Amino acid sequence: MNHTKDSLLNLLSQIPDPEIPVISIVELGVVREISLVNQHIVITLTPTYSGCPAMKQMEDDVRAKLTNNGISSFEIKLSYNPPWTTDWLSQEAKQKLQAYGIAPPEEKTTDKSFITGKTKQITCPHCKSTNTYMVSQFGSTACKALYKCNACLEAFDYFKCI
Repeated sequence: MNHTKDSLLNLLSQIPDPEIPVISIVELGVVREISLVNQHIVITLTPTYSGCPAMKQMEDDVRAKLTNNGISSFEIKLSYNPPWTTDWLSQEAKQKLQAYGIAPPEEKTTDKSFITGKTKQITCPHCKSTNTYMVSQFGSTACKALYKCNACLEAFDYFKCI
């Protein structure tokens, strides 16, 4: 069967992020490139950050998805340049994160005030209040911070702007 970049992208869009299963690895932005050379497929992935523990699972999931769909001539490459950024999250992915109870990144990576210690008002994904505060720099995973809402009293993860 002849595959196109679009058909392969559609196939990879079916793979959920291992840590946040409400979004796919394509929506997350880690699928950086799909190349076809004489029906040999090269999938290039960019880790969300160096040492991301979910990266091995993502590679295994890509390998399984391709193999289970009769694709045997492929390779998976990792690329660290350019580095992944939360700017690569699609708007749809941000909406899915919020509906799932994770506050999506509210800044662009060009806004460095958050990492220099200046706090931002993060919107609660549950009640939409901005009356929130950071409990911990690290939430359920290293790429998230733990916040609490003063309005509804719910704790929630905030997907850090990286």
